[in-house]
Amino acid sequence: MYAVIKTGGKQYKVAEGDVIKVEKLAGNAGEAVVLDQVLAVNDGKALKVGTPFVEGATVAAEVLEQARGPKIVIFKKKRRHGYRRKNGHRQELTVLRITSIGGKAKKAAAKKAAPKKAAAKKDDEAAKAAAEKE
Repeated sequence: MYAVIKTGGKQYKVAEGDVIKVEKLAGNAGEAVVLDQVLAVNDGKALKVGTPFVEGATVAAEVLEQARGPKIVIFKKKRRHGYRRKNGHRQELTVLRITSIGGKAKKAAAKKAAPKKAAAKKDDEAAKAAAEKE
């Protein structure tokens, strides 16, 4: 069983027991987090794809740690102008362990067509009008 989730503007394919690094989420080590933006769920039998999210599907995870990613160096230079700038960036990350993929993925309920009801009302009105004429 696996799910495709969306968090931090990125998509991750996860299964129970997976450890993933995502952009910083609120919570301390040991706390539970529920990710409700589930794009798709595969239970081994069928794949349910959301539009855009699967209704009722959730992914539960445990925060292992709050960490920082590797340093990215940003270096700007314009040759022959004496212009050089050096900056760095370290992304804040949250390390998660997926504990369960759950929530019942609800199937879309079959909607009754409104035009049929409207047509039935028109037929009733036409029958009443015909009865009044007679």
